[in-house]
Amino acid sequence: MSDRLYIFDTTLRDGEQVPGCQLNTVEKIQVAKQLEQLGVDVIEAGFPISSPGDFNSVVEISKAVTWPTICALTRAVEKDIDCAAEALKYAKRKRIHTGLGTSDSHIKYKFHSTREEVLERAIAAVKYAKKYVEDVEFYAEDAGRTDNEYLAQVVEAVVKAGATVINIPDTTGYCLPDEFGDKIKYLMEHVDGIEKACISTHCHNDLGMATANTLQGVLNGARQVEVTINGIGERAGNTSLEEIAMILKCHKHLNIDTNINTTKIMQTSRMVSSLMNMPVQPNKAIVGRNAFAHSSGIHQDGVLKNVQTYEIINPKDVGLNDNAIVLTARSGRAALKYRLEINGVKVNEDQLNDIYKRFLILADKKKEVTDDDILVLAGADTTANHEIKLDYLQVTTGKGVRSVASIGLDIADQKFEAAASGNGPVDAAIHALKKIITKQMSLKEFTIQAIDKGSDDVGKVHMQVEYDGRIYYGFGADTDIVTASVEAYIDSINKFRIK
Repeated sequence: MSDRLYIFDTTLRDGEQVPGCQLNTVEKIQVAKQLEQLGVDVIEAGFPISSPGDFNSVVEISKAVTWPTICALTRAVEKDIDCAAEALKYAKRKRIHTGLGTSDSHIKYKFHSTREEVLERAIAAVKYAKKYVEDVEFYAEDAGRTDNEYLAQVVEAVVKAGATVINIPDTTGYCLPDEFGDKIKYLMEHVDGIEKACISTHCHNDLGMATANTLQGVLNGARQVEVTINGIGERAGNTSLEEIAMILKCHKHLNIDTNINTTKIMQTSRMVSSLMNMPVQPNKAIVGRNAFAHSSGIHQDGVLKNVQTYEIINPKDVGLNDNAIVLTARSGRAALKYRLEINGVKVNEDQLNDIYKRFLILADKKKEVTDDDILVLAGADTTANHEIKLDYLQVTTGKGVRSVASIGLDIADQKFEAAASGNGPVDAAIHALKKIITKQMSLKEFTIQAIDKGSDDVGKVHMQVEYDGRIYYGFGADTDIVTASVEAYIDSINKFRIK
């Protein structure tokens, strides 16, 4: 009989800590419902004490999903735990996730404390959380760099205090796979009463070893893994849910099963990428657009003769259908709605009509409209309530001449126009924009990504704009990259104008 591995998804907590990837409550509910369909066991819905928005998201997600456990993060502080318990009041299955750092570095420099005091705080936090919920998870932050003997002492104490899950994070992504696996093995062998709790892994990808470390943790006794969709998360990200799920599916000899419906992986990946405006790198394992592409002649020949020559995963196992409906200017609303639903986007008739109008405009510019294109179209609704909107943009540019741009903006239903020159079309357009929006702001980062291939492709632009000492993130998409750039700049401005 296979062992059961529990999947703890922290896309909506750790994943959302990526700069520029914040979701509103409605978007978080959409992702949470998709995670429920995917089959995750635990959804970490937020850190309630951190903001009213996070508190409300935990409340609403608790109402929206049925069978996954809803988890709320806290520090080892009573007011945090009180707040988490209040936010979880509507959850059918609830868990409080509390803890603190256990490495000597955290104890000395972060807490200015001692090992003995940290141990007492850990026990007190678990006992306090236990007053509210039966399911209490304790995290030993920076466990990857914590002395194993002291870590075992902490784990044994919190298990006796009532912790049901013990989270062993490699917070800095420092551990080597064998080292992390040995740490889990040490706890399994040296903690009295460890059979009363489930050990969990939470690995970061700073050195590119998050998945390897997580797998080694599982092979040495961990039975919960903390993961995110597309591996998003702070710094270099977290362990990817899709990688762990497919490793275990491919290596059946390990006899470890998950509840993940792998055919939902691709649509979940695309939904998270679209809502968070976080592109998936083309060569990303499992969900990158090149994950099942073969360009080498030798590889193509092998695949044509027998697909298993170079493919260890059937694309249909992760939700890629070779016979997908291709969208063109002749496609109707039903086909568009079908492709949206395949990608995890549910829309009502009014939303469908609005997206369809934009779809027809795009389809006239492109031969085929891809899934990534329609996700961009679906995400374009977020600009509908912006105070500042792009009315028109005209740019004259060419080799040997200075670029000139004319721009029209709609600001709270009033029309404004300006023109300016610049070093290239984007520079000219932004100079014209700044003649209308005269705030002291500066462009800090400018990233362009084609979401598919071809000269008629939709381009995504991500911008960081600094205003009043803070960074604001903007996003734009269009077949014309200058227009996409201006839309991204306007998106940033709208965010600081409403502060």
